[in-house]
Amino acid sequence: MQLAETFAQMDAFLERSLLRPDPVLQAIAENSAKAGLVPHAVTPLQAEFLALLIRISGARRVLEIGCLGGYSAVAMARALPDGGSLLTTEIDTRTARVAQANIDQSGFGERIDLQIGPAMEALERAHAAGAVFDFVFIDADKVNHRNYLEKALQMARPGTLIVADNIVRGGDVLDAQSRENSVLGVRQMFAYAETLDGVEMTALQTVGAKGYDGMALFRVSQ
Repeated sequence: MQLAETFAQMDAFLERSLLRPDPVLQAIAENSAKAGLVPHAVTPLQAEFLALLIRISGARRVLEIGCLGGYSAVAMARALPDGGSLLTTEIDTRTARVAQANIDQSGFGERIDLQIGPAMEALERAHAAGAVFDFVFIDADKVNHRNYLEKALQMARPGTLIVADNIVRGGDVLDAQSRENSVLGVRQMFAYAETLDGVEMTALQTVGAKGYDGMALFRVSQ
């Protein structure tokens, strides 16, 4: 059996064993696929991982950079306590229309503010308005991973948890000579991370239905 097939089958086994039927997220996945969105959303297991991190950390204000069809936004918004809020960004207007429809139909739309346009512009507006976030999920264009992390840290407090997705890219990030923009962006984020003080950091390599990748985790400690 090929490794990719094993990864996918293991994901399916873990989903059957650990997750309960989720018609809300299933509908979002189906609507996004029918609309022709790129299949880059987190997996059900990863969505629950993010939700658990939010519950464990007690986060009330969440920032998501990169909404796509709204799958992870709804998964995280559901994990928030009453009064919690989530700001998410999407640069593509057609994708954002699909996402907004999915969010509205989820029953959690009142917790989610979807802002359309370049993510850095939305982050600058939030920063200028004095926004502070307890949890941040970075999942937009990898070219700006370093910039997103820096801006997220400017809107963090002690205890804020930041998760950056897609930081292994099938191992391509090891290639210091790569000129591929996504690889460059992730490597720049790691170079920036080496300069940080007052931040606890680690990373997880992941395999599954989406192949070989990983997430980096940053917790502001002071």
